[in-house]
Amino acid sequence: MPHGKPNNKKMSKYVDGFVLPLPKDKIEGYRKVAEKAGEIWKEHGALEYIECVGDDMEIQDMLAFPKLANVGPDETVVFAWIVFESREHRDAVNAKVMADRRMKELCGPDKVDFDCKRMAYGGFKIIVEA
Repeated sequence: MPHGKPNNKKMSKYVDGFVLPLPKDKIEGYRKVAEKAGEIWKEHGALEYIECVGDDMEIQDMLAFPKLANVGPDETVVFAWIVFESREHRDAVNAKVMADRRMKELCGPDKVDFDCKRMAYGGFKIIVEA
């Protein structure tokens, strides 16, 4: 964008984000489930599906993700987001994903490797996209 010209591009994308504590010995199993879940979200229309595991977590003079997520000594942090065309698109895609029998098979109560009650989740409007 040339200097001085207004950016008329409409910021319509919407992001679901979440942070959760995960036992370190469950990372590989979680990755396999997340890989399948990402395929399902994309199949139903999500633009992007990203899941990351903590690596460089202790930054001086900042609130560290492990503290934010209240992780124990044998846990790490997963930081993830899913990108949609809009909030309405997110709602439609998530409804399809939650109704998909494959997700029910992946995320049954006895199959989740983390404490769902400790997961932070929210929907976000994008205000800057570079």
